[in-house]
Amino acid sequence: MGIRQEIAMLGHSQKTASAHCITFMDLILYLKQHMILSPEMEAQVQAAFKTEELPKGSRLLSPDNFSQKVFYVEKGATRTYYVKDGKDITHSFILEGSFFISIESAFFNSPSPYGAEVLEQSIIRTIPYQDLEKFIDDFQPLQKLSRLVMINAVKTFSDKLYSIQFQSAQERYNSMLEKFPDIMLRAPLGHIASYLGITQETLSRIRAGKV
Repeated sequence: MGIRQEIAMLGHSQKTASAHCITFMDLILYLKQHMILSPEMEAQVQAAFKTEELPKGSRLLSPDNFSQKVFYVEKGATRTYYVKDGKDITHSFILEGSFFISIESAFFNSPSPYGAEVLEQSIIRTIPYQDLEKFIDDFQPLQKLSRLVMINAVKTFSDKLYSIQFQSAQERYNSMLEKFPDIMLRAPLGHIASYLGITQETLSRIRAGKV
């Protein structure tokens, strides 16, 4: 399967999860949507990824971090954010069934400007990126796992860039609800407004149909 097909499948699986408001996406179940796993590989994946249960408000990463970890959200909601002119701005929401990684740190050994925090009680699976690469070298059929991690990261940045360059505030709001149907119930309005690049007052007007 080529990269384009994998991106399409990734987008479809995430939209399906969002449309049905799935609040738990087991790592193995997620991987089985994209590849064939033998019982041995399932056991190896479970052993390789650590499990962390984190309460609301937990900080996964601080801005300017050098994290080498790959994160997978099995349950719950997180957000990535950055600080500009003293303001906390949400970059993206990472819900169940999604990977994320500090690209700048893992691949370029540079500090990542993005922090990450837990928005609600969550179950996060983690593995150091170097361990993931070694793990995949030992189990060649799992090469697609590394690609899924990268596709998740690239798509997050691509979607964000597109929304900033080409969409109006109303269109960004509509796209957000399509991607994260229940986000209004899971994230504070301030985080949602900063994600959309608007004020809370503008967000209120959009929700009231006054924009």
